[in-house]
Amino acid sequence: MITSQSPDYDQARSVYNAMIDRRPLAIVQAVDVADVRTAVAAARESGLDLAIRGGAHSVPGFGTVDDGIVLDLSAMKGIRIDPEKRIARVQGGCTWGDFDHAAHAFGLATTGGIISTTGVAGLTLGGGIGYLARAHGLSIDNLRSADVVLADGTFVTASENEHPDLFWALRGGGGNFGVVTELEFDLHPVDTIYGGPMFFELNVAEDLFKTYREWIAAAPRTMGAFPAFQIAPPLPFVPEDRVGEPFALLVSCFNGSDEDAEVLLQELRAVGKPVAEHVGRMPYPALNSAFDGLLPPGLQHYWKAAFQPELTDDAIAVHLEHGTQVPAMESTMHLYPIDGAVHDVAADATAFAYRGANFAPVIAGMWPDPADNNANTEWVREYHAALEPHTSDGGYINFMAEDDQSRIRANYGPNYERLAAIKKAYDPTNLFRLNQNIAPAE
Repeated sequence: MITSQSPDYDQARSVYNAMIDRRPLAIVQAVDVADVRTAVAAARESGLDLAIRGGAHSVPGFGTVDDGIVLDLSAMKGIRIDPEKRIARVQGGCTWGDFDHAAHAFGLATTGGIISTTGVAGLTLGGGIGYLARAHGLSIDNLRSADVVLADGTFVTASENEHPDLFWALRGGGGNFGVVTELEFDLHPVDTIYGGPMFFELNVAEDLFKTYREWIAAAPRTMGAFPAFQIAPPLPFVPEDRVGEPFALLVSCFNGSDEDAEVLLQELRAVGKPVAEHVGRMPYPALNSAFDGLLPPGLQHYWKAAFQPELTDDAIAVHLEHGTQVPAMESTMHLYPIDGAVHDVAADATAFAYRGANFAPVIAGMWPDPADNNANTEWVREYHAALEPHTSDGGYINFMAEDDQSRIRANYGPNYERLAAIKKAYDPTNLFRLNQNIAPAE
């Protein structure tokens, strides 16, 4: 256990978002389930706030707390891949980089995020949008079971056959129901992929977004690709005189042949010759970690999210107005497609309710200098407010900010009441409240 008297306290309490600076009473660096149960019991009996930390990527800083207990799972790194059954068992401290490394040795993968330093458990419990979602569904759609320490200290396995109501809630309900110590996933044949980033001039951004709208709807599910706005970083394939300029960006990930990929991508290149691109065959983990270097720990973060049923001309106009004004090299807007296999699952089959949405935009403000906090958070807020008339009431909880608690009901839509009832059954005192919190039903 680490306290403020420990020499490594400052390092142990730091999280990915440098805007978050909290001072826990104690940080418990768990190595096994016994440690997890001990920490949960200590928080329950003392009445102290309990923060659960996996990858520490929570933008609102839910992985830490002032004057409470942080349960840090990052040392729980065990992974077992069964290549014959195509199953992975992954402990709660693993990142997607850990997962991808282990699974890629067998030419396998499952849907994860696009930053490999993100925690597997945190991203999965919120839904899990990533490059493979159109082909294989969200991360939760590949979840077979989860080992969970509950608020009363009980250790259970949740699956379709055991604690099915808890399993339903874990698939999209976030960290509201317990501490997930291990997850079991289905894996899919994904070895090398064909794809990468293409930077387009802003004057073709409107044509790019409109072309993309029709293109992604018709593309095979094995194509995962999203448009974005990005200031060009100093990369070897970007012309030196264009570094630091804003561009429209298209990032692709195709699990198929080079020839089929090029036929598809040529439809996008037809809107305008890319200024720079780095597209080709690469290991899937290389693409899934491609943004890591641009987004190290220690940046300031403020994000907003939504779901877009359709990418209308009016919505595209908003993206063009605000996305082109991206204020920092690290900041961006990504427009993730969530059609295909995501739509194969009923809206009430898991806690993730927005199965009818086709897109999930995230406006991710990220920058190094705290002096820029006001200006950059304002960009995110204004962009999100302008987009609201064209989006659903709720959004993806993994991309929500700390000031989005009022949107909880909307984020779960018709699934909220069931979630509140399950919360009451498994955590009636709301011990697990440092999250996008679902209050126990009254």
